[in-house]
Amino acid sequence: MNYLFMAYTIIWALIAIYIVVLGKRQGKIVKELEFIEELKKVNEAK
Repeated sequence: MNYLFMAYTIIWALIAIYIVVLGKRQGKIVKELEFIEELKKVNEAK
């Protein structure tokens, strides 16, 4: 029964880490999209 608890804890820890990694990736993508939008605005102004 102790192994079951350990496995359950490890699985939830991995899920939590995965969610954090996805959040960081999403943040990077949002910043890149904002940068691209700014470049587009600058190019349209020319």
